[in-house]
Amino acid sequence: MSELRDTGSRYEMDEQGLTSWADYRRQDGRLIIDHVESPPALRGTGAAGRLMTALAAEARRQGLAITPICSYAAAWLHRSKAFRDLVR
Repeated sequence: MSELRDTGSRYEMDEQGLTSWADYRRQDGRLIIDHVESPPALRGTGAAGRLMTALAAEARRQGLAITPICSYAAAWLHRSKAFRDLVR
């Protein structure tokens, strides 16, 4: 597993030579998460959850709230006791 990378519109994380990603926009002190996806080979392994953990920790570090548009991101944040307070 690699570190979280920020391309300016997408957070990426590599595992097993494959990349999971989250497309986002910044607006008014928020990260708007439009889409989260892992390659089929990583689905069910927790890769998207590890990406979300790193993404949410980075948002907190930067003092940003998160607005999830993606249904996966919304459900993950709702279940997360550590990061659900970031949702706006």
